[in-house]
Amino acid sequence: MTMASVEERRARILQIVQQQGYAANEDLAKALQVTVQTVRRDVNTLAAEGALSRHHGGASAISFSENIAYSDRQILNLAQKDAIGQSAATAIPDGASLFINIGTTTEAFARALRMHRALRVITNNIHVASLLTPAPECSVVIAGGTVRLRDGGIVGPAAAAMIEQYRADFGVIGISGIDEDGTLLDFDVDEIAAAQAIIRNSRTVFLLADRTKFRRRPMARVGHISEISAFYTDQPPPASIRGILKEAGVGLHIANEAPFSERKRKEDK
Repeated sequence: MTMASVEERRARILQIVQQQGYAANEDLAKALQVTVQTVRRDVNTLAAEGALSRHHGGASAISFSENIAYSDRQILNLAQKDAIGQSAATAIPDGASLFINIGTTTEAFARALRMHRALRVITNNIHVASLLTPAPECSVVIAGGTVRLRDGGIVGPAAAAMIEQYRADFGVIGISGIDEDGTLLDFDVDEIAAAQAIIRNSRTVFLLADRTKFRRRPMARVGHISEISAFYTDQPPPASIRGILKEAGVGLHIANEAPFSERKRKEDK
């Protein structure tokens, strides 16, 4: 019998967990004919990517139509989000004006801006405002509205209306899900209103989203990926999305992606 690759084994784990709802590590090891230690490592990796929920002795499926708790999102794919944030921050010049919305990836972006000078930032994210405190000569305007204590977001009609009063060089937004046809999706209608206001009032729009967003399916529509100026992510998106980006002239930036020549050398080894 041919030994399955790591990717094939993890795909099979996901399939079993999604079919059963929950699977014990021992049962997964028997089904895959590998050790429990191997399964445990795979489950840890898949949990870190947000593909399943890890439990003591097993794993369970997660709903891709429901949002993940903020405390979990803070640590989910943290290194990848930091890389995305740093990549996008390099495109922001000193003295720029920006909108920054709610999300853990946009918070990573804010952390990467702290050495920029004289930025003018409008945000509906309390954490973003706090993260920008060390930035020299930076001014921050916080949108008014209802503070969502669970994640520091400021939502409601007042927040969206305040954003509409400004025009900025850059609008930097996160998203909860990206459908196969390029539709941008989120969970909260009030949060969506603010994101749409940012898109309308930005000269350049950056979308920041890690690989897990291609598996999530919130129900509410924000817009379409063709409406943005540049997309920053951590892995090449599906072929259908790449085609949409190319046709719309949207810049695609893969954080920490090795140059083509380096990738080619690795493939040739």
